[in-house]
Amino acid sequence: MKRDTEAMYASMHPWKLFFIIAFPGMISMFAMSIYSIIEGAFIGQRLGESAFAAVNIAFPLVMINFSLADLIGVGASVPISIALGRKDHKTANNIFSCSVIMIFAASVIMGLIMMFAATPLCRMMGADDALLSTSVRYLRTCALFGPLASIFFAMDNYLRISGYVKTSMVINICSNLLTLALLALFLIGFHMDVTGSALAISISMCVCSLVAMIPFLRRKTLLQFAKPKFHIAMFKEISACGSPVFLNNISGRITSILMNISLMTIGIKTWGEGGGTTAVAVYAVLMYSSDLCWPLLYGISDSLSPAIGYNWGAASYDRVKKIIRCAFIGTGIIGLVSTSILFFFSGTIASFFVKAEDIMLFNESVHAIKLFCFAYLFRWFGVTTQSFLSAIEKPVMATLISVSTAFVFPILMLGALWSLGLNGIWLNFVGVNLLSTLLSGILLTRVDRDIKKRQTELTVISDQ
Repeated sequence: MKRDTEAMYASMHPWKLFFIIAFPGMISMFAMSIYSIIEGAFIGQRLGESAFAAVNIAFPLVMINFSLADLIGVGASVPISIALGRKDHKTANNIFSCSVIMIFAASVIMGLIMMFAATPLCRMMGADDALLSTSVRYLRTCALFGPLASIFFAMDNYLRISGYVKTSMVINICSNLLTLALLALFLIGFHMDVTGSALAISISMCVCSLVAMIPFLRRKTLLQFAKPKFHIAMFKEISACGSPVFLNNISGRITSILMNISLMTIGIKTWGEGGGTTAVAVYAVLMYSSDLCWPLLYGISDSLSPAIGYNWGAASYDRVKKIIRCAFIGTGIIGLVSTSILFFFSGTIASFFVKAEDIMLFNESVHAIKLFCFAYLFRWFGVTTQSFLSAIEKPVMATLISVSTAFVFPILMLGALWSLGLNGIWLNFVGVNLLSTLLSGILLTRVDRDIKKRQTELTVISDQ
């Protein structure tokens, strides 16, 4: 398996590699996000607008915990892939082993913080008296299972690095089937509130975390557990390579706080008392709708990162350019299709999450989706560029894109479009991703010059 995976990264035709790795990876990431969509549909249809808004307030805090797992998991994946490209399996296995321990420890700490500080944290997120207790129950339930559930995200990366792309896809699909069954059991069978939703997702992720570890425990994977040897240089490398994804998630959560506060203010101004809850609920519909599309973009670019990192470590720069070209073409097509689906099927999508009797919430959700969807005409470019820069150890450039897209640009657009009211919030995403595309294009030009320089140096060395 080890030789097959490395040979695939090093010599397989880029488009064949794309369909073998990126296509299953895309399905895998989509399956991983389906739990969020399923949860939104169950909460919206079974529990209503208030529960929908309460979960949207607590969910960014849950994602901060998972962001730490992403920081370590993605941050470790880059040096692991490059080490494998250099045939340094000992280093790759050590980074892998240390990262799993680090994820568990970080999640235990974050879980304790969210458990005991749930009330002030939810207040900070914009929860009023009507939404506070529901948000707190959801957050504390997720925090209880966080340490084991968080490992699920990283193990998905490690399975794909080891060539277990289809295994990763199957585990993610099974995770969602289990989530669906547990949601039905807890919300319909036991008539539980949002606590049942949090339990369903958490239990599913914990079970799949354990299942994902089995190939590594059997020691038949490219990556294997080894006696961990922690050192400062490894921490720095993981932090640098994982910082773009981590800062993107953290910045996004801060932006969500500001968005929720803005939505409460504008919603009350637009619709009067209770209008803030409706506005936050519409925003939740947008985020769940986005989960239908963005995982497909991220799945392609993230799945190809190990192959890009491997060839970068092997100094095969022509092959790196061919692989990333396939990624841009694939994500560009997904971006166009996503915009079309969200625009033409906005009513159908909104009906997944909104009760038929909530007419005002439904109508505003349809309107918001029709504006929001044009973000996907641009979003694919920034996502692919950021992933590419992370894979070739350009963390500063990747971080610049991630922080700008998740925080700087949204705040700028929030101020620029404030006079448009709620329409300004829905259009915020379009403006943000347009700016992100421009920034990504500038950085790619600089990277292209760096690659040409490296190729010239290799040519000179080979001629000597």
